[in-house]
Amino acid sequence: MSAFSSSKRLFFASLFVRHVLGISVTVPVAAPSTAPKVSQSLVSFSIEQDRWTDWVGTTSQNQFFFNTLDNLKQLTGEPPHIRIGADSEDRTNFNPNVQFAQDVFPAPSTVTPYPEASTVVVGDGFYQAVQFLPPNTHVIWGVNFGKNNLTAAFLEAKAIVKAFASSAVKAAGITLDSIEIGNEADLYSSNGDRASGYSVAQYVPQWVSFATNVSAAAGISKTSTTKFWGAAFAGSSHSTTGFSPQGIFANNILSSAPGSLITAISQHHYSGSFCAGNGGILQDLMTKSTIRGNLTQYSPDIAAVQAEGFEYFFGETNSYSCHGAPGVSNTAGAALWTLDYVLFASQIGISRVFFHEGIGYKYNLIQPVTLTKSTTDGSTLTTPLPPHIQPQYYGAIIAAEAIGNSGSTTAVELTINNTIVSGYAFYVGDKLARAVLINSQAFLSTTTTARNSVHIDLSLTGSGAPKTMTIKRLAIGHADDTSGLTWGGQSFETSTARPSGAVEVTTANVSSGVDIQETEVVLLSFL
Repeated sequence: MSAFSSSKRLFFASLFVRHVLGISVTVPVAAPSTAPKVSQSLVSFSIEQDRWTDWVGTTSQNQFFFNTLDNLKQLTGEPPHIRIGADSEDRTNFNPNVQFAQDVFPAPSTVTPYPEASTVVVGDGFYQAVQFLPPNTHVIWGVNFGKNNLTAAFLEAKAIVKAFASSAVKAAGITLDSIEIGNEADLYSSNGDRASGYSVAQYVPQWVSFATNVSAAAGISKTSTTKFWGAAFAGSSHSTTGFSPQGIFANNILSSAPGSLITAISQHHYSGSFCAGNGGILQDLMTKSTIRGNLTQYSPDIAAVQAEGFEYFFGETNSYSCHGAPGVSNTAGAALWTLDYVLFASQIGISRVFFHEGIGYKYNLIQPVTLTKSTTDGSTLTTPLPPHIQPQYYGAIIAAEAIGNSGSTTAVELTINNTIVSGYAFYVGDKLARAVLINSQAFLSTTTTARNSVHIDLSLTGSGAPKTMTIKRLAIGHADDTSGLTWGGQSFETSTARPSGAVEVTTANVSSGVDIQETEVVLLSFL
């Protein structure tokens, strides 16, 4: 669906919008003392390791993928951080005779049309391809811990640091922030990588053994810029006796030599599961209270991590595990979920959110290569699908634009006593700069009633309150649409991922407030 047809349809649909509610939202003019600083790379990416070179390129850059990252960099001044790992991290071995990678894949299914590789063998070129990321990108790379093969982890670490020491990577300013040892060790006893009953008490000494060897191979030390990510668990017991940050701390991981080189803790979280092929409900994903409940359950973990002086990341996350649910993860409604999810995460101490991506996954923000099978059921496509962005990418773009490139932006969630409207205010220095409002009520293609709209009256408190503002809108036909979105009149659904069309914003008096439809986002920039 073209951006023109979508805009045209929204114009006629707007004739039938009716106002059902008016609410008042207080927006402080000066940054509250409790407003956390928001990272320019708050939206970052986790890449499934098996097909890494499909994303980035081999002997030349994957221009489409580069452009999607560069779009975000242009808005915030910093490219997204990139974590390379996940399930296939624990299925990877190194062979110097392999140029890039040799993958063996299991048979696809209707639930998993694009499965992870069952074995991955890589060579130096696999790691050297990092040179094709945007300049000044920070990278986290995972090594194999699941197969309990110390040699594999050692050789991988040697190859990783060799790549980052190369002239091409150094010239681009691309840095190796951290190495991650293993992926989701809390699932090892269920996936066969460890014996039944594998515990955090067994995990910690094994991690220390591997990390000792990896630190020697990679030159990780107190004075090196590269450190370790800790944990990377699929879930959390939130206790000192199970797999959690509290659990590894209680088992004295930090008192070990390599444990003293941990500078960040990563945990993984998905809002639901499609592993059994059971579909989710789009409204459930988008709902404001569900997003907050999903994230605040990690508050004890975040507090424990910050008490040790570490940053806390969601190193792998997305909507529904096992690559997403069709009709949910790949829809326009998921763009609103992405935006509210990542901005609320910033409010509770999550420093950076890495959205997981894999070739052909339903929940991808970015599909970087041509696909020949349907992502939703695995059927052969009559016409191959070229590289493209999916609706969630708009959520990343809006977050990046709201954060901006100051390098010192702080943000606060606005108190909105409403079950469907969320809001965040952004400050540069101490001054109010922007606000984002999200209406998470799903307006579906099957909805037969008029599209409702909420009127927001803005109460700006404090001296020097701005009188005017610009309004920029994410235009969406229906929450279950899979294309045809526009952000301020521009579409990113292009062959290059660069935006097309003229930017459309309106100017209004702050005293007039703003209307926001069901399944819509507005960005207010104060003048």
